[in-house]
Amino acid sequence: MGKVNEDLVKERAKCTFNVKELTYFLDGGKDKTLERKERERIMLTKREELFGGVPDEYLSHKEKYENSMRKAVILFSLLRKQQEDNNTDLTNYRNLLSGVLGASISQDGSPFGLHYIMFMPVFMSQADEKQQEKWLHRALNCSIIGSYAQTELGHGTFIRGLETTATYDASTQEFVLHSPTLTSYKWWPGGLGNTANYCIVIAQLYSKGECHGIHSFIVQVRDEDTHMPLPGIKVGEIGVKMGLNAVNNGFIGFENVRIPRTNMLMKHAKVLEDGTYVKSKNSKLIYGAMVFVRVVIVFDSVNYLAKAITVGARYSAVRRQSQLKPGEPERQILDYVTQQDKILSAIAACYAMKMNARRLWDTFNIINEQLHQGDMERLGELHALACCLKAISTTDSSMFTALCRLACGGHGYMTSSNLPPTYALTTASCTYEGDNTVLLLQTARFLLKTWRQLIDSAVPLTPTVAYLKTVSAPGYSDKWESSVEGIIRGFQIVAMRKISACVESMTNKIMSGMSQEDAWNTTSIQLVSAAESHSRMIVISTFHEDMSKAMKTMSAPLAAVMTQLIELYAVYWTLERLGDLLQYTSISNADVIHLRSWYEELLRKIRPNTIGLVDAFDIIDELLQSTLGASDGRVYERLMEEALKSPLNAEPVNQSFHKYLKPFMQGKL
Repeated sequence: MGKVNEDLVKERAKCTFNVKELTYFLDGGKDKTLERKERERIMLTKREELFGGVPDEYLSHKEKYENSMRKAVILFSLLRKQQEDNNTDLTNYRNLLSGVLGASISQDGSPFGLHYIMFMPVFMSQADEKQQEKWLHRALNCSIIGSYAQTELGHGTFIRGLETTATYDASTQEFVLHSPTLTSYKWWPGGLGNTANYCIVIAQLYSKGECHGIHSFIVQVRDEDTHMPLPGIKVGEIGVKMGLNAVNNGFIGFENVRIPRTNMLMKHAKVLEDGTYVKSKNSKLIYGAMVFVRVVIVFDSVNYLAKAITVGARYSAVRRQSQLKPGEPERQILDYVTQQDKILSAIAACYAMKMNARRLWDTFNIINEQLHQGDMERLGELHALACCLKAISTTDSSMFTALCRLACGGHGYMTSSNLPPTYALTTASCTYEGDNTVLLLQTARFLLKTWRQLIDSAVPLTPTVAYLKTVSAPGYSDKWESSVEGIIRGFQIVAMRKISACVESMTNKIMSGMSQEDAWNTTSIQLVSAAESHSRMIVISTFHEDMSKAMKTMSAPLAAVMTQLIELYAVYWTLERLGDLLQYTSISNADVIHLRSWYEELLRKIRPNTIGLVDAFDIIDELLQSTLGASDGRVYERLMEEALKSPLNAEPVNQSFHKYLKPFMQGKL
């Protein structure tokens, strides 16, 4: 489109560190960057087929799905061989996910998404060797497309309340799947509407007249040749949503559908030919896939936010608005401190989430291996950590994406900026795979159990909650210190005292005659608050610890900027949570004044490196898909170019003028 915007050129010249060095670090090494660039190169060989044509926002719902399917087939065909070349299991599957779905070209999701994010991970973790031998290769090369059906019209988070049944018939060695009510219909499975021909269905298992709880079954939904729904299966698409419309979410109901006994995923629990139920030796192993998916969501949140802040930062450097002083030229809006507050806090949050996603992935692999060896000591910790980080990362990603949209003014409201679609993706993630409030309550349950263990000093605490013993010890000094370490201690004290207050509140209610369940419910606001404080402490401390370790091998200029980001993130959340800190710690008014001054100074220091920090994400324009955030900064030319693609600009006079408007204006209606 022409040369790069001069303001953007000047911004890049200000950068004090090597952007490529930071890119290599974010990708996990130079080799990983080269692998990613190669995937992008392959994708761009089909540039016109993937990125040309009428923008999706001008298509009907039906046309959008069909176009997304066309693009998905092109993209996944290019990447199929790469998948086949990988020796894929759950420990390296995230790399495959980032390679395949990380190259997603749709602003509205992919109809293949759940095949990779849920269907295959669950199958790999719950199917036995024979089942994997039969199905896995077909799933990997997409000769079958799968979905995952758990949520029902009437039940989401409360899994034990699911109504779909799978009743074993020993005479035919089959399970009979049935949807006894309208509310038992599965609702929301991605790709199930029109794309998937197989599905993992979660149902209540009945054998010999006894219910054995929820189990997983692989069910053929459509004929492999004609794609017609099989007898007894009612399947369709759920309709238009706020976003993710290309995901093709569906519904499915079963009318006494029979499947072979061997279609029950039987790596852990089994039903023998005579109907005997064999319980899993370790029922907790089924949590592996669930936690894995939440790990993936944390990484997705980082990627969504990276796109949003790339757009917000570049636009802020290019957009000029108002005069700071009379007679001066209009200033870049990034020069205004209020704009820096929005953009730089979002950048710091993205880097913090990146480090936490990495730590969560490492923790998952360590504890998952321990589980398979029969060691369940840290299972509760892993579950609580995945719950709280999923909740915090998606909440923050949604909040900061919205902030970036607001930071771009009116133009940020344009779909062509890619900020509204990105916000729709981030806000959806606050609900799926565990509503964030429910996940924080699950974290709180773990924290209260841990607090009660403190009474027995002989019981060692797992790493993420070990701080509770330290900060609750008699004689522990809670003197406030305005440093990153001091801020972390402050958040530890807040979390500890909130947890203690919850335990005390629940105990008093139970002692007064309230049931434990009602005591939990009436204390739930406090419980969520305690879990959020614990989560916030985890994110800040992990960012500080892991980035500090990484900085030892970084160049001095880059390490200096990373230090500033750590401080900015810590101080930002200190100011955001002043109420808690004033209530539970010894922070003073003078400390708060100092923190505000420190925050403003950090904004000033980081300001010259703003563009370098987002350029390091190295998101190519084809994937960013933003008129405001393109690497050349030619915002206004791109806005006009995209506007002219509107079908309403295809003709100078729309037919509605002659049909409706002209008669109305002439008083003939």
